[in-house]
Amino acid sequence: MSLYPFLFEHVLRRIPAEAAHRLAAAALGVAGRSPLRELVRRLLAPRDPALAVEALGLRFPSPVGVAAGVDKEATSFAGLGALGFGFVEVGTITAEGQPGNPKPRVWRLIEDRGLLNAMGFPNPGAVTVAGRLARRRGGGIVGVNVGKGKDTPLADAAADYRASVRELAAFADFIVVNVSSPNTAGLRSLQAVDHLRRILDEVRAELASLGLTRPLLVKLSPDLTDDELDEVADLAVAHGVAGIVTVNTTTSRAGLASEPAILANPGGVSGAPLKPRALEVLRRLHARVGSQVALVSVGGIESAQDVWDRIVAGATLVQGYTGFVYGGPLWPKRLNDELAARVHAAGAHSLQALVGAETPMTTAA
Repeated sequence: MSLYPFLFEHVLRRIPAEAAHRLAAAALGVAGRSPLRELVRRLLAPRDPALAVEALGLRFPSPVGVAAGVDKEATSFAGLGALGFGFVEVGTITAEGQPGNPKPRVWRLIEDRGLLNAMGFPNPGAVTVAGRLARRRGGGIVGVNVGKGKDTPLADAAADYRASVRELAAFADFIVVNVSSPNTAGLRSLQAVDHLRRILDEVRAELASLGLTRPLLVKLSPDLTDDELDEVADLAVAHGVAGIVTVNTTTSRAGLASEPAILANPGGVSGAPLKPRALEVLRRLHARVGSQVALVSVGGIESAQDVWDRIVAGATLVQGYTGFVYGGPLWPKRLNDELAARVHAAGAHSLQALVGAETPMTTAA
């Protein structure tokens, strides 16, 4: 047994999930400020040019990124970048700081290789996060995920998103509008195209007033119907949205084997249980938008095979969260190394050339 699985089995899983997350975030924060960060980055960074992806007007050294939720407070992005991720999405950030939902609010679903979280966007607020992002040094692509504050009425949601973007846009490489978390009351209703159009209009107006251009993405729920997915996809194309992040956590408990008492808690499920639906949604969106909108696939990414499956199904980028929790700090390097070997074994000049190929190849690394 390698070191991290042993550590997870005998130490980390005995610590409450959110406390373990905070310990990891603190360690990553220290690593990100350490003089050794550059050495770690050189050892773990993706360096095979076959992995490089051009998307959102940016060049990603690898398509494998960190999903929002890992670095909720923008304290760990430098350390995460040093581990070999191609990009980091911080947040979710709200205009005003908020504590999130009462604890406990995160549970491991060990039997299902998943997590259940009801966090509710705990974060220090847009002004504080902007200050942290303003101090970042060196390369690395960092996006910001923004959401509605818990106490903001739905009627004022568009202005709330605009207020966050006003503070954060100057320090973000891209912006993700989160309208799909199940842990803020009423938030998912903002995925309806009339609400979403108003939010996008306000955010674009704010960017224009700041004299900034930033790629704008929308994060969707896996629990939308096919018709609802089609409506949002059409809006994304018509509105010139740069990308769709798909998918967020699910409220479904179907087929889960974990302890019923844990599953009875509120919140959204992430990890392996999301894999089939995430792939299904990705395929439907790719069929709808083609290459007009970049698709970022999230949910159940555990292995290089999972990344490969998402790429050939139409994803340009992928993100991990739960797979990283269970896989440990060397997880991104393992994925990058195996992906590069697969690309070369398939005779392709780049992974990006296979986006949407929908011919899954299982050549061993």
